[in-house]
Amino acid sequence: MRGCGQENAHACGRLRGAKPTIASLQYELLSSAPYARTSDELLFAVHLIRAGVDESQLKPSERAEAFASFVAKPQACLRASPLGKQYGWGIHHDTDAKVALYGRGTAEYRRLADDSSVTQAMAMRLTRQ
Repeated sequence: MRGCGQENAHACGRLRGAKPTIASLQYELLSSAPYARTSDELLFAVHLIRAGVDESQLKPSERAEAFASFVAKPQACLRASPLGKQYGWGIHHDTDAKVALYGRGTAEYRRLADDSSVTQAMAMRLTRQ
């Protein structure tokens, strides 16, 4: 899945075995609907897809119960996402905690990176140093 940068984002869609990778699922969800989900909602949606559950088929009460159970367990945050760690994408949280994806070479990425009012956090390293 090397080269999952902005210029060839389709590389994020590659499969590993029979399932799409976490990076490809996160990319697909974030690029198709920016600022539609919080980071927890994004991680939950990826979890459901990988488990073979169609979120649209869940009753609201079932979804709420499954979501509450999911977030009750410790989860890695989006700083640990392969999109930021391995491929250099920027993940922006708006004032409502909804997330969107920005390619490193884009004007919007640069604008956000240069904005001193935006709190910036680096993606987590792949290995401890």
